[in-house]
Amino acid sequence: MSKTVRVGTRDSALAMWQTEWVVTQLRKLYPDLGLEIVPMKTQGDKILDVALAKIGDKGLFTKELEVAMLAGKIDMAVHSMKDLPTRLPDGLALGAICVRENPGDVLISPKGHTLATLPQGAKVATSSLRRRAQLLAYRPDLQMVDMRGNLATRFRKMEEQQLDGMILAAAGVLRLGWQERITQYIPFEISLPAVGQGSIGIEIRKNDEEIKELLRPLNDRAAAKAILAERAFLRKLEGGCQIPIGAYGVLQGEELILQGVVASLDGRKLIRKQINGNPEAAEELGERLAELMLAEGADRILAEVRELS
Repeated sequence: MSKTVRVGTRDSALAMWQTEWVVTQLRKLYPDLGLEIVPMKTQGDKILDVALAKIGDKGLFTKELEVAMLAGKIDMAVHSMKDLPTRLPDGLALGAICVRENPGDVLISPKGHTLATLPQGAKVATSSLRRRAQLLAYRPDLQMVDMRGNLATRFRKMEEQQLDGMILAAAGVLRLGWQERITQYIPFEISLPAVGQGSIGIEIRKNDEEIKELLRPLNDRAAAKAILAERAFLRKLEGGCQIPIGAYGVLQGEELILQGVVASLDGRKLIRKQINGNPEAAEELGERLAELMLAEGADRILAEVRELS
C-alpha cells in the first residue's frame, strides 16, 4: 500500500493509548506502511455535565469518527468495543476485534475497601447504569453517585467529594498504569461487564478490501467469538450501553460460554442466565440467550428502565 493510512480516534488519554497500540502492531507487521493518527472529539467527549443515560447512546462516542470515515477523511477508526453500537451505519463494518484485556470491573477505594467491607451507606461513583444496578443488587445500602470524565478527573472528583470508592473498567485502569490503586477486581458473580468491555475494535469501510486485509492479523479469534455473541445478545434485547444489561463470553477449548444479566435500576429485579455452545455459531448463541431471558421477563424489566430513563 503506497498511501498513508489515516487512523481515527477520540482524543482522550485511553483512546490515544489504544490507538498507539494498534499503530504499533501495524508497524511491526508492515514496517514500510505510512500511518497517521487523526484525533477528534465526539459528542460524548463534549458533553461532560450530563449523565450518559440522559444524552442517549446512539453512537455517542463513535458518530464523528464514522462520518469522517464515510467521507474518506480517515481509513479506519479505533474504538473501545463497548462503545460501538451493535448496529453499524450502512457502509461500515468491523475490521478487527483485538485481543482482550481483563474484561471485568474494579473498585478503587481511598481507604482500601472491597465491596464487602465498604461502610453502610457508602458513596460509590460510576457513570454506568449496568454497574449501578448490579452493585445495588449486591449491596442495596450503597449510595450510587454519577460521575463522568477521564481517569485523572475521576480520581480528583473522588477526593473532592470524599467518596468511599468508584467503579471502573479494569482494562482502562490497567492500560493507563493505575493498577496500584485497584482495591478489588470485582467478581463476575457480582457484576457482569458491558458488552465488548476490555477489547479494542477497529471499524472500517465495508468495501475497503485493502484495509480489511491489513487488519486481519489483529483480529483475535477468542475475543471475536465471545464479543460477537455478546453483541448479538444485546442487539436481540434492543439494549444500548445506557441500559442495565451485562454479558460475558469466554472461549474454553472449543466451547463458548456466555453469561448475561438484565436488571432494574434499583437492582431489585435481576435475571441472569448462562448458555454454552459452538463458537462458530456465536451470534446464534447470543440470540438464544436473549430469548431465554425474554421468556423469563427481561422485556418487562427493560420496559420499566426505559420509562424511568
